[in-house]
Amino acid sequence: MNLPEEQHKIRLGISHGDINGIGYEVIIKALLDNRINEFFIPILYGSSKVLAYHRKALDIENFSMNNIRIASEANSKRSNIINCIDENIRVELGKSTEIAGEASVMALDRALDDLKSGQIDALVTAPINKENIQSRDFKFPGHTDYLKHKAGVNEVLMLMVGENLKVGVVTAHVPLKDVAAMLNEEKILENIRILNKCLLVDFNIRKPKIAVLGLNPHAGDNGIIGKEEIDIIIPAIKKANNEGITALGPYAADGFFGSKDYQKFDAILAMYHDQGLAPFKALSFSSGVNYTAGLPFVRTSPAHGTAYEIAGKNEASEDSFRQAMYLALDIHRNRQMYKELTQNPLKPSQEANYTND
Repeated sequence: MNLPEEQHKIRLGISHGDINGIGYEVIIKALLDNRINEFFIPILYGSSKVLAYHRKALDIENFSMNNIRIASEANSKRSNIINCIDENIRVELGKSTEIAGEASVMALDRALDDLKSGQIDALVTAPINKENIQSRDFKFPGHTDYLKHKAGVNEVLMLMVGENLKVGVVTAHVPLKDVAAMLNEEKILENIRILNKCLLVDFNIRKPKIAVLGLNPHAGDNGIIGKEEIDIIIPAIKKANNEGITALGPYAADGFFGSKDYQKFDAILAMYHDQGLAPFKALSFSSGVNYTAGLPFVRTSPAHGTAYEIAGKNEASEDSFRQAMYLALDIHRNRQMYKELTQNPLKPSQEANYTND
C-alpha cells in the first residue's frame, strides 16, 4: 500500500540563530512562498513571540506559523514552529547580547536532538554570532566545529556551494598565523577524501574532479616561496590519486580563479578560509550556501552572517537562505538514492537497460 504523499515529505528543521540579527527576516521571507510546502515541511526551532516581533518590525502581515510541541505534530501543509526558548526573551535588533547567544544554542541543540533521533530529516541553521554564543558548553569558533563535536566525527569540511562553484577549506575559522602549522599531509588527504565522497554521494557526481590550491603565493614557486606544497600538499595529492581520486594541483589561487580554471573542476579545495571564501563570495555571494560535508546528517546554512547593521530594516535578501533549504532537500534525496543503489545494485543486464532508457 502506498503511503499518503505528505508522509514522503522531508521534515526540514530550521534553527533560528541570533534573534537580534537578520535570521528571522530571511526565514520569514523565504517561507512566505507557500509553494515550498509542496516540497518539504518547514519546522522552525525558536520562539513564536520573537517571530511576531520581527514580523511586526518588517511590517509583514500575511504570515503565520503553526505552533507545535514536537516535530511529529507538524502540519504538512504549513510552516511550523517549536517554542524552545524563554518566552520573555528580549529582542534588541542589531545588538550582540549574551541572551541572544544562549537562545542560539538552545534552539540549535533542540534541533540537533530531533535530527539525530530522526524526528527531522535535515537541518538549516540561521546565522549565529561567534562571540556571544561562547559559554561553558559552547567553546567553538562556529557551527561547523560544534556540529563535528556533536556528531562525534574526526574531520568535517566546510564546503561553500554556489550554482556552478563548490569550494572547501582545509582550515576554516582559525587565525591566519596558525594556518601553516595546522596543515599536514594526512589532514589534507582526509579533506580530499571527504570532498570526493561528498561529490559522489551528496551531489551525485559520478567521477568527481577536484582542484587543490597551494598555500603560498604562486604555489610556492618550486620551494622558493615556501615548501608546504612540496612537503605536504603534493604528497597528499599523490596518495589521493593512488586511491583512485581525481585530484589535481597544487594551483596558485590568484591565477586559478583569475583565469576561470575553476570552471573545469567539480570542486576546489583551498588551504584556508579567505583563500577559498573571498573568490567564492565575489562570484556567488547572494545565492551561496555553506554546507558541512562529512557529517552523518545534512546541515546547510546561508553564506552570510547576522548582519546586525541591517537587522529589522527589511533590507536582507532571503536568496541564500532559500537556496540553503533547497540544497538540504537535494542532498537528503541524493543520500537516499545513493543508499538505495548501493544496497540494491543493478545487475549488468539491468544496468544496460537502465542506461538505454
